[in-house]
Amino acid sequence: MRSATLCTFLVSCSWLVTAACSGLGSVSDEPTGGASAGASVASAGSPGSFAGASAAGASGSSTDAGGLGATAAGGSAAGTGGAGSSSGSGGVSGGGPIAFVHPGILVDKGMLDFVKGKIAAGTAPWKNALSEVSSDSMGSLSYTAKPHAIVECGPTSNPDIGCTDEKNDVIAAYTDALIWYHTGDQKHADKAIQIMNAWSAVLTKHTNDNEQVQAAWAAEVFPRAAEIIRYSNAGWSAADIAQFSTMLKTAYLPEVVDGSTRTGNWDTSAIEAAMNIAIFLDDTTEFQQIVKLWHDRVPAYVYLSTDGALPVQPPRQAALSESALESYWYKPKSFVDGLTQESCRDLPGSGTAGFGHAQYGMAAIINAAETARIQGVDLFASEQKRLTAMLELHSKYLNGAAIDDLCNTKIAGVDPDPMWEIGYNAYANVLGQALPATQTLIKSIRPTGQTHHMVWETLTHGDIGTAGL
Repeated sequence: MRSATLCTFLVSCSWLVTAACSGLGSVSDEPTGGASAGASVASAGSPGSFAGASAAGASGSSTDAGGLGATAAGGSAAGTGGAGSSSGSGGVSGGGPIAFVHPGILVDKGMLDFVKGKIAAGTAPWKNALSEVSSDSMGSLSYTAKPHAIVECGPTSNPDIGCTDEKNDVIAAYTDALIWYHTGDQKHADKAIQIMNAWSAVLTKHTNDNEQVQAAWAAEVFPRAAEIIRYSNAGWSAADIAQFSTMLKTAYLPEVVDGSTRTGNWDTSAIEAAMNIAIFLDDTTEFQQIVKLWHDRVPAYVYLSTDGALPVQPPRQAALSESALESYWYKPKSFVDGLTQESCRDLPGSGTAGFGHAQYGMAAIINAAETARIQGVDLFASEQKRLTAMLELHSKYLNGAAIDDLCNTKIAGVDPDPMWEIGYNAYANVLGQALPATQTLIKSIRPTGQTHHMVWETLTHGDIGTAGL
């Protein structure tokens, strides 16, 4: 477990001490339903072995304390800004040497190896999930990246100059990275590298009205692929890693570094994207800032009755009047536990299914919490009541409950996005919270697919329990 490191980090961030340290000890050291997270599935030199995984300028060590799988001695892993590690004891301290877990963006080696072992045994849901991923066009070896020097995205991506191409390409890179790890097929590693190199060679900026959220969506996913490829002997050169790092710093980070004040899902996606970039670049300062932004945004995005008659004011903005705050929340019939700022947003004819924008926002919150947990910061426990209410409320309606009692305006027919596995695993399988509506929903949509920053969650998180923690 990473509780000692977590509390060291929290001492320097007093606003987190009570909330997060109260949740320590609720997660066991071993994964459920399979081999321990310390048992490496791969042999040295194969995907996941971490043998010789290094980058230019590395000054850290690669250890296996805490059980993240077999790590060859001397295999260093560092990025721009300091030393890295692939350590299971990991976590981010409040000062001193950087100690990020690598890979450590949404998945870590223990999670990947647990799933890899289940696939090898032909076990559901992982075997079926890999088949779904492998048969998708995003995982095709004939897939061709379409990089742009400038990605221009107007309102609702009109004009669309590279917007769809970028969203597809980042998902394709992550898809190939996952297939590579779970099958050992070098051609998929090469394809992921090809896509990432193509973009990092030319991309300079995002522009027009949707530039910020477009950059956030891409930066939520690109670093996930990059972490897996970089730390799994995939053959990504130090020069290519440096080029990719520069792209993250210049074309993505300026868009997301301070979150967003546009609307809730823009902010939550920016927060997840900035967290992922910080980990890939081993930037402790940015990671700490983003954890604080997460804590500021979540109560202003998900309502609890303990907040009062009205929701929490959105952060980093001038306070809204009562009527303006209700409009900001799209005028629900009443504020109920688990309602999000965008639950009532998507009207018929808007082009987005009901709960579409809400699920964008919820997914980013959950994803960031999962990544933070890998790095030793338990955000799930600090907002357990709020986020479990959010999952259950929306699952109830996505399972077929009449939606008319929620919003004053008629919203579009609700449709589930592929985002529910991570939150369910964190709360039901790890923390033991009963989530019957969410469980029912997941059973109806497995194996989950991909869109935006919600990508192949059944494969990565379906019933993995405490694997990798």
